[in-house]
Amino acid sequence: MPSRIFARRLARTVGTLGLAVALSASLGGCGKKERPRADLAASKVTTIGVNSYLWRASLDALSFMPLLQTDSAGGVIVTDWYANPSNPGERVKVTVTILDQDLRADALRVAASRQVAQNGAWIDAPVQAATVQRLEDIILTKARDLRRQAISG
Repeated sequence: MPSRIFARRLARTVGTLGLAVALSASLGGCGKKERPRADLAASKVTTIGVNSYLWRASLDALSFMPLLQTDSAGGVIVTDWYANPSNPGERVKVTVTILDQDLRADALRVAASRQVAQNGAWIDAPVQAATVQRLEDIILTKARDLRRQAISG
């Protein structure tokens, strides 16, 4: 049940946040400027070491959590423990790893840890697989949307 609250919070956060990715360039020719069509192979964006759409979508999806470590070259994002204010007896920590420069589902790995408060101490608790899967889906959907926006201009 608490994991569902976390998943809903993630979905709501990603749904409300907007991230604009624009690719623009100008071509010379008789003083006329036109925007070139983005290459469909542009799913491979290498300026940060990993796929930039997956990177930006991951940061966007986790933006409500405190970040502990980010490594754009290695493609790793680690959050600090996050406790939902409406459920302070539970906290969650997430690690996102981007494994490739291509925008593919198997290029993303999400791991989550959950703890619950018992007798004044934090005790490890299981994370529902659906929670991790939902976060992966949110990131992949956002990354695809960012790519689509970049291609359409």
